[in-house]
Amino acid sequence: MIKEFYHYPQEFRFESGETLPSIDLCFHHSNNLDSQLHVIWICHALTANSNPEEWWDVLVGKGKLIDPEKFRIVCSNMLGSCYGSSGPSSKDVDGKEYLLRFPKVTVRDIVQSHELLRRHLKIDEIDLLIGGSIGGFQTLEWSIINPKVIKSQVLIACNAKVSPWGTAFNESQRMALFADKSFGEQSSIRGGESGLAAARSIALISYRSYEGYCQTQAEANDNFLFASRASSYQNYQGKKLVDRFDAYSYYNLTKSVDSHNVGRARGGVIEALSTIKAKTIVIGIDSDYLFPVSEQKFLAENIPGAIYCEISSDFGHDGFLLEWEQISNILIKNYSLFDKCKY
Repeated sequence: MIKEFYHYPQEFRFESGETLPSIDLCFHHSNNLDSQLHVIWICHALTANSNPEEWWDVLVGKGKLIDPEKFRIVCSNMLGSCYGSSGPSSKDVDGKEYLLRFPKVTVRDIVQSHELLRRHLKIDEIDLLIGGSIGGFQTLEWSIINPKVIKSQVLIACNAKVSPWGTAFNESQRMALFADKSFGEQSSIRGGESGLAAARSIALISYRSYEGYCQTQAEANDNFLFASRASSYQNYQGKKLVDRFDAYSYYNLTKSVDSHNVGRARGGVIEALSTIKAKTIVIGIDSDYLFPVSEQKFLAENIPGAIYCEISSDFGHDGFLLEWEQISNILIKNYSLFDKCKY
């Protein structure tokens, strides 16, 4: 996959009414965009980058189901992130990083930036649009914003409108950020690192499951005085995110999750879903506590012609990143562009 940047030189207006004089988007592609191969556009989740060969390597890559040599593949870094697209680490006209001054980003804003990139790349149709979690939010929103362009879509572990449960987790993470004094001080992009580590620990609990933790983080023996293995794991995951992300982008993107509501200004969720033209597969995960399968079933029931599929996993919401064989089999079974693929 090739990494490139797209500079949109005109004013970008956010759904909040705020504006930027221009925006930059970082994206990866399969270096064959001028070919006649089918286009697969991948929308990434909260803290991922635009290279799916790194974070979805079980599905994307040479010899994998989504093969860059067999398809035209595009993935764009979300607006508001820290992996090359305009975000809190970008500099304002005063030469200072935006930090908390960066405009509030909604899912629709992110999709509108994808639309700008799609037009720049002269892609008239997207044969398959796919995303899990907030990537699923983007996929769903795009199929409503521009139904003529999106021919097929796969929605994994997502919903039509952010739930109070999801917002509660997000706010708890933001409270952890502000509990770190350096976050509010905004002295540099590295502010709030302790808060970010704590926020990641909170988030991880919502991404995994009881069964998954019991399988992977149980103590080595029954003679312990204080359990520590899961504690070490939480600290490790917090540091791991701090080493590659920043607290201000994290704050911004969790707020974008809270903006998710396809029914806003469209007559409600059901009315909005009824306008989708894409052939739609909705995939739920049986152990997902953050996005329970009832939410995916609702999508499938209200998107015209949609098919619901369920995968089994002990790893909760993160199953969309791990259960690649089950996801592959669903794609092969339901989409003709994978006719020659076998798993």
